[in-house]
Amino acid sequence: MTGTGEEMAGWISTLKKGDLPARHDAEEALLRQGEAAVEPLIQALNEDVDTDFRWYAARVLARIGSPAIRHLIQSLKGGKDQQVRRYLAASLGEMGEAAVQPLIALLSDPEPEIRGFAALALCRVGRPAIQSLSDALDDPDETVRSCAALILWQMGEDGMDALGKAFSPGARDTEKASRDGTGTH
Repeated sequence: MTGTGEEMAGWISTLKKGDLPARHDAEEALLRQGEAAVEPLIQALNEDVDTDFRWYAARVLARIGSPAIRHLIQSLKGGKDQQVRRYLAASLGEMGEAAVQPLIALLSDPEPEIRGFAALALCRVGRPAIQSLSDALDDPDETVRSCAALILWQMGEDGMDALGKAFSPGARDTEKASRDGTGTH
């Protein structure tokens, strides 16, 4: 059941200025709205500079999950407020594996800041992003390959292991052949 615009505005207002239990109730009410809450939350993120509110809004967006991804990507690309973009990227990063492929696609964006926010989100995703980032090392776009390598490096030990495997002699051909089923037995 989707709340009315008035109810949505009320829940968002409570996220902004309610006490802790009221904010948690508003968060749950917005979460129940699913995708219907995404655009109003993103709009409120862009209008309000309170970091507590932005944190709550980003948390709700992350918990909505997959239905919010497309909206978050569009807002990340279209937004100009760096702080809002940071919160949007954090939301995407908290979504985990569901957000990996849309974030990988942003690595080819012509705007370096968008690639940077995608990198932050992919680092936040962590291990579930490693295979896709390893695959991106074979992308025809040099920018995507460079970004993937830098993100894997930034991920620490797990990412470095993937980089080491990717750049060991013959490893990428052997791994690709085994995934494609074209390897010899």
